[in-house]
Amino acid sequence: MSSVFSKIIAGDIPCHKIAEDDNFIAFLDITPIREGHVLVVPKIEIDKIFDLSDDYLSKWLVFAKPIAKAIERTFSCNRCGISVIGLEVPHAHMHLVPIDSANDLNFTGKKLSVTQDDLKETKRKILANI
Repeated sequence: MSSVFSKIIAGDIPCHKIAEDDNFIAFLDITPIREGHVLVVPKIEIDKIFDLSDDYLSKWLVFAKPIAKAIERTFSCNRCGISVIGLEVPHAHMHLVPIDSANDLNFTGKKLSVTQDDLKETKRKILANI
């Protein structure tokens, strides 16, 4: 089940990496719904989040926590929202998004139009707060 995320994990497709360890990678969404939108992806190829083992699932949240805290420190927001939809790419992933209301997690609305320079600056801002 190779996906675009598998290619990012393998280094075949570049990304704006925020964090990585042996099990997970976090990078900026290239079609963000808000500035600071980060994807957190397990390195194992699995489609559905709840098909992960309990241990792997708990490690995923622990990996995401400092990124979520950095997002909250970086952007003016009420909190860092988390969403797992899983329909866009057949590889489990979570979205971390700075939000002020539940409406800010609307994935059916218009996405931001960002340049590579915009993404580089967003990455710099988040990394400064990890």
